[in-house]
Amino acid sequence: MKISYNWLKQFLHIDWEADKTAELLTDLGLEVEGISEFESVKGGLKGIVVGHVLTCVKHPNADKLKLTTVDIGADAPVQIVCGAPNVDKGQKVPVATIGTTLYTAEGEAWKIKKGKIRGEESHGMICAEDELGLGQSHEGIMVLADDLTPGTPCADIFEVELDTVFEIGLTPNRADAMSHFGVARDLRAGLIQQEIKKELITPPVTNFNVENRSLKVTVDVDNNELAPRYCGVTISNLEIKDSPDWLKNRLRSIGLTPKNNVVDATNYVLHELGQPLHAFDANKIKGHKIEVKTVAAGTKFTTLDDVERELHEEDLMICDEEKPLCIAGILGGKDSGVTENTTAIFLESAYFNPVSVRKTAKRHGLNTDASFRFERGIDIQNVEYALRRAASLIKEIAGGDITSDIVELYPKRVEDHEVFLTYEKINKLIGQNIPGETIKSILTSLDIKVKNVSESGMGLAIPFYRVDVQRQVDVIEEILRVYGYNNINFTTKLNASIATTSRFEDYKLQNVIGNQLASQGFYEIMANSLTTIDYNKHSENLKDSNSVAMLNPLSSDLSVLRQSMLFSGLEAISHNINRKKLNLKFFEFGKTYHNYLDKRIENKHLSLFLTGKQEDENWYATQNKSDFFYLKSCIETVFSKLGIRKTSSSPVENDVFQEGLSLKANKLAVVEFGVIKPSITADFDIKQEVLFADFNWDNIIKLAKQNTIVFKEISKYPSVKRDFALLLDTKVNFKDLYDIAFETEKKFLKEVNLFDVYTGDKLPKGKKSYAVSFTLSDDKDTLKDKQIDKIMSKLRNNYEKKLGAELR
Repeated sequence: MKISYNWLKQFLHIDWEADKTAELLTDLGLEVEGISEFESVKGGLKGIVVGHVLTCVKHPNADKLKLTTVDIGADAPVQIVCGAPNVDKGQKVPVATIGTTLYTAEGEAWKIKKGKIRGEESHGMICAEDELGLGQSHEGIMVLADDLTPGTPCADIFEVELDTVFEIGLTPNRADAMSHFGVARDLRAGLIQQEIKKELITPPVTNFNVENRSLKVTVDVDNNELAPRYCGVTISNLEIKDSPDWLKNRLRSIGLTPKNNVVDATNYVLHELGQPLHAFDANKIKGHKIEVKTVAAGTKFTTLDDVERELHEEDLMICDEEKPLCIAGILGGKDSGVTENTTAIFLESAYFNPVSVRKTAKRHGLNTDASFRFERGIDIQNVEYALRRAASLIKEIAGGDITSDIVELYPKRVEDHEVFLTYEKINKLIGQNIPGETIKSILTSLDIKVKNVSESGMGLAIPFYRVDVQRQVDVIEEILRVYGYNNINFTTKLNASIATTSRFEDYKLQNVIGNQLASQGFYEIMANSLTTIDYNKHSENLKDSNSVAMLNPLSSDLSVLRQSMLFSGLEAISHNINRKKLNLKFFEFGKTYHNYLDKRIENKHLSLFLTGKQEDENWYATQNKSDFFYLKSCIETVFSKLGIRKTSSSPVENDVFQEGLSLKANKLAVVEFGVIKPSITADFDIKQEVLFADFNWDNIIKLAKQNTIVFKEISKYPSVKRDFALLLDTKVNFKDLYDIAFETEKKFLKEVNLFDVYTGDKLPKGKKSYAVSFTLSDDKDTLKDKQIDKIMSKLRNNYEKKLGAELR
């Protein structure tokens, strides 16, 4: 939110440096995230001075140019070549001196330099109003008043306004500070704590008078819950034109583009007081009647942004007798707004239900200055005052007469919220005693009324506009932020509670595995659980009927909760690849969501994503590609870390994989992994192979809890390693060899390892060669050669009988 310092000073007459004010605002909780400078004229007319044209003759080498000598208040006149048809001897003109920076209409800067034009030197430039940013005309140079002194800075003549603009990072709860007056109100409270008492100046409404009652518009509100307070008044005999410069400058300083005097006045009051208003062309209100109501679903309505929208049955609309005119609290209609032909308006000021406005704004994808405030809750007690303020301002800058009494519908008056605040609670939460008089002073400066005081505390009346202050703790937060967090002493005592938790707590296991994966070069991602239902088309296992849909989605891309961890990971991969990051290792802990026969189920997952090379290119590392077997090794590392030792595998049944495996442990499904189908990755504009592993984290936790730590002494006797080179059928896999080995020898066999695989035309068709090592050891004695040979012979015989293996 942008706040103009000059505007702020209209409510508080302070002369502090902007940096000092920004520091105080930040201390008060209105964090100033940036400070910028505003100039009503780009460049501030720096280097532009009044010049007196002493001579003006035809350029000797150009028919359309003139050669002038100009007195600019320097020691000697300067020669300037000018192409304007209206330049003449004796004029006072604005001159851009050498080194001055001017700006184009698009804001591009260019500098005045000494130069030659058609052979004649030129030491500056006589300017037109558009070249200075003072208007749009380029028909000729500006001619100034005759009584001006040469050399006078033009910034002094045209009263260029310089302003400082604060960018405030407003938190959603501070609806009361969404205006210049609201920020000034907070600033006053902060100044009082520094023993600087400044009067808070309220914008005047004294010239609000009903001249006649010639234009009456009646109002009817169907649902007072949706529009608890509605006010309006008519103003006639208006002249729609540009706003005065002071008003334009206020709006421009905070990033708004002036439109016309009536619209600008409503925008001004919006940012001045925080009350949105809307001006309707009174001659376009059929039957001179306003109806605040909902309309039939599917009704077409074209808004000011020239977009035709289809209305929802819960959208609150401002209508006349025939048609909708405005989406209440959000955006007006194209056919009822103020134009250059408008002569009379109906000016609306209202309080609309925040929930209703928020839902409607999200339904239509609209975010306006008005909806931003209505959604968070404005001051219902300020509605009529803001209307009077806006009407007074419109009369001042657009003329006209107020031609009706204020019509007001406010059936259920809102009272201030009451809270009883105890001193014990204050001291307990703050941890420091604050004097009672200081507390009362802070509360009073915040417009919180102290109704009664007792030994234990005080009864308070909280103004309605402080929608975020409802409990004792909220009041204490207000006291603390104004008192100053920096004024709270540090304690030398530290209190802590020690909780005993199992080492198998979910978050602990996540930390263990997260650290393990990070040590292997993985980066953790945290994707949005909301996604698009369109991703369901990639798998028959993902049914639209099983999706958990959002009742009020922000967009179609965030309309359902995800049923799979895959697609959010592919989005992250695509994002990185598009930025030339080709070697990626990601992991994510998250949930999937399913709706089965109206029973909603959440499942916790750990997902791994691999693509590209295992390591980024460098002189030492091998450029191995991340493949199926590398992913399998990462999975086994996870299992090893969690103590999951025995798994069984089967071909994966999930149709998102081109090829893959499904692993179980103790009959529980623990992980599915493999290569994602190219047809799926192509939809994400990914042209390289992506590997994906999806762990069932809920089952992982169950298995981890069954884990028992086993330890034993390292044997003091040496181990022995023997190798086999086996010729096998291609359908035989290493697991078959592994299982048979441990079935054959359970006592002395410690490890079985596959260290080489060979396939090629030198082997018989349908055959492959495995080189397998066997590690043998006896914990009680040194193994003898006879024992070793016997074991190896048994292994060979079993491989030949059960697998048809041949020793190469």
